[in-house]
Amino acid sequence: MKLKIAGESTSQVEVLNISKYGLWLLVHQNEYFLPFETFPWFKDANISSILNVKLPQPHHLYWPDLDVDLELDSVKSPEKYPLVYI
Repeated sequence: MKLKIAGESTSQVEVLNISKYGLWLLVHQNEYFLPFETFPWFKDANISSILNVKLPQPHHLYWPDLDVDLELDSVKSPEKYPLVYI
């Protein structure tokens, strides 16, 4: 049995890092920074909830513990999707 090279990602989505400013995601081998200022749902979330991210569709991110759904385009271009509070 041969194993994959250590360090090679087998996941299509992965949280790479979390800081006091935001989090870094790796999606389809592309890295994205999600600042808490733009994506406030993650600011006060616990680490295990942030790490539990799914990619149910190639363009759709889902955090089941937080009930947060994001289109990948909103991560790539957040200025197109301003937050609106009603």
